[in-house]
Amino acid sequence: MQGRLTTRQALEMILSEVNPCDSDGEDIELQPDSDSDLSDLSSDEETAPQPKKRARLGTDLTETAKDGTVWREEQVGTRLPFTPIKAYAADGEPTAKARKSISSRLQSFLCFITLDMLHSIQEWTIQHAQETEHVHWFMALPELMAFIAIVILRGLTKVPSLRDCWSANLGNPHIIGTMPRNRFQDIMRHLRFDDRSTRSDRAKTDKFAAISSVWGSFVTNCITSYNPGLHITVDEQLFPSKTRCCFLQYIATKPDKFGIKFWVACDLKSKYICNVLPYLGKDPSRPSGERLSENVVMRLMEPFLDKGRNVTTDNFFTSLSLAHKLLSRKTTILGQR
Repeated sequence: MQGRLTTRQALEMILSEVNPCDSDGEDIELQPDSDSDLSDLSSDEETAPQPKKRARLGTDLTETAKDGTVWREEQVGTRLPFTPIKAYAADGEPTAKARKSISSRLQSFLCFITLDMLHSIQEWTIQHAQETEHVHWFMALPELMAFIAIVILRGLTKVPSLRDCWSANLGNPHIIGTMPRNRFQDIMRHLRFDDRSTRSDRAKTDKFAAISSVWGSFVTNCITSYNPGLHITVDEQLFPSKTRCCFLQYIATKPDKFGIKFWVACDLKSKYICNVLPYLGKDPSRPSGERLSENVVMRLMEPFLDKGRNVTTDNFFTSLSLAHKLLSRKTTILGQR
C-alpha cells in the first residue's frame, strides 16, 4: 500500500499535470515560501479544512423578502438610526383601583362582573322568561350569582355532560348543594344579556348586539383592573359554540371545529387577559388598505402603548409596517415570519 504524499510530492505532481492550454498565457506558479515550511507540515495539517467565510454581496449580507423589503445583517453594537426604547420596568400587578376594591374572593369577582352588570342581566332574563313562559317567573340576584358560580365550577370539573354534574357517581357536591339541576336549566333557557325589545334596531349596526353592552363593560373592567408587565402576547382563540350566528367560525385545525373566534392580548407571566376582541367578520370601521392583523394588534395594544412594552406575535400578525407603527408608540415587537 502506497504511503501518503508529502506536500512537495503533491505540488510536483500538480505542476507536471498542468496543461498549458488551460492557462490564459500566463505562467502558473505554485511556490511555497521555503522548504523548511513544507517539512514542518504534518499530514493532518495538510488535510484540515480551512474556516469558511460567509458570502457577502458587496460589504453587507442582504436578503430580500417576498414583499420587496431588503433585510441587512448588522453587527452587534452597530449604532442604530433611532434612540433605543427604554423597556417597561414594572411587573404585572393589579391597579390601584382594583387593590382598593379587593377584600375577598367575591370582591375580586365583582371587579370584572359588577353589581350593575348583574342587575341588568337579572332584569333582561326575567323579562324574557315572563314574555315566553310565565308572567310570574322570577329570579333573585343571589340566585343569578349562584348560577354563575356553577358555570365557573363546571369549567373546572371534568364531566362528560351538564347532566352528570348532578349525578350520584360523577356529580360535584358543591354544585349539587347550590342549585337543583332543573332550576339551573330553567335559568339557562331564559338567560339574556340585553333588552330584547330594542335588539333588532341595534343589530343593524352591531353584530354583537345580543351581548355587546355587558361584554363591553367586562372588557373595560379587565383593562382597568390590571397593569400588565413588559411582555404581552397577542393571538387568536376559538371558543367552542353551537350558537347560530353570522360570525360563527369553522377552523379544521382546532380541537373544537366550530366556535366564536376572539383576538386576545395576555400578560406573558400571569396569563391575565388584558384585552380581547370578538371577530365578527368584515369590520366597516377598519381603514381601507389597513391589514386586519395590524388593526387587531393596534386595537388590542392601545391601552398599553407608549410605555416601553413588547408584544409577541406569530406569523399571521408580524409585519414590518406593524413594527414601524408600534415603534412610533414606544413599543417593540417580537414576531415570526
